Amino acid sequence: MSVRVSENFKFNQNMKCEYFPCHKINDPEEFNCLFCYCPLYALGDKCGGNFIYTEKGIKNCSYCSIPHIKENYDYIIEKLREVVKMTQK
Repeated sequence: MSVRVSENFKFNQNMKCEYFPCHKINDPEEFNCLFCYCPLYALGDKCGGNFIYTEKGIKNCSYCSIPHIKENYDYIIEKLREVVKMTQK
């Protein structure tokens, strides 16, 4: 007997949020709110996202959609392993 594993946990959406969608996107129906606050922010320039640093040195992720795409769940989890390694040093 094979066990079918659901991957529904990789997507969550809150269209009632006053900030939804928090980034400009083409298809709001596919916008993933699971990682509302990007867990990759701590990786700085190694996060892999589309970001810029402001004149004051603040990381601006307004143009990044990596955490808001369902298919990027595994990428986020892999990058979180890097964050864990950083904290263990």
